[in-house]
Amino acid sequence: MIKIFRKIRYDLLSKGQTSKYLKYAIGEILLVVIGILIALQINNWNQVKKDDKILREYLGKIKSHTQEDMRMLDSLTKYRKNIGNLCKKARTAILDKKEEENLLLLMGCGSAFMEFHFKPNTDGYEALKNSNYFGKINNTDLDSLLIRYHRLVDDISQNEGSYNGYLKGQENYISTQFDKSLVLATAFLPPDSLSLRATPQSEYFEDFKEYTSSASYRNVINLAAFQFDWMIDLYGQLDEVGENVIREIDSYDN
Repeated sequence: MIKIFRKIRYDLLSKGQTSKYLKYAIGEILLVVIGILIALQINNWNQVKKDDKILREYLGKIKSHTQEDMRMLDSLTKYRKNIGNLCKKARTAILDKKEEENLLLLMGCGSAFMEFHFKPNTDGYEALKNSNYFGKINNTDLDSLLIRYHRLVDDISQNEGSYNGYLKGQENYISTQFDKSLVLATAFLPPDSLSLRATPQSEYFEDFKEYTSSASYRNVINLAAFQFDWMIDLYGQLDEVGENVIREIDSYDN
């Protein structure tokens, strides 16, 4: 092809057709420029497709992790609702001074001393933030949703940390003031095994009454009755934002 162009230029110059040569030269330059622009455009298209594929992989991980988070939120919500409802009933029994007839209910509220931690999988989001592709979703609806999602994650972490820290303090204090041998035995040993021991059932119940009447135990019951509603509300907010994140990623894929 180059030899043909050279021959055409040589023939035009040898025949003294300067004006035609100039026009041909300009046309040849334009043809080369157009070829370069087309090559650059094809290269840009290929790079865009490559970048889009990588971004989709990041978003796919975020979607998968968000779905995992939502399943965990569902379980935590059920646990907290069950325990919270128990604590509300126990709080009513305490206010009505009906502790003795609701002793088993009060004992059931011992589950309020369990620590629950929501541990989201943030690997996909952190990987995208630290990559060169984060700018592709910057200032988009998905970006705003992800920012809100992780702010709620931080709020949940702070609230759970505050509650669990309070639990440890109260539980440690109870341990210094109260022998929980019978309480723990009831919680972890089979009833058949307990019936073979020398300690009569009446002594267990007396132990329960003393244990559940302690200020630290009742403080946890009352806090759980209030705090769990707040935590469940935060879980619900995060679940809603998570649904929107998934929808936004799906709309991007489509």
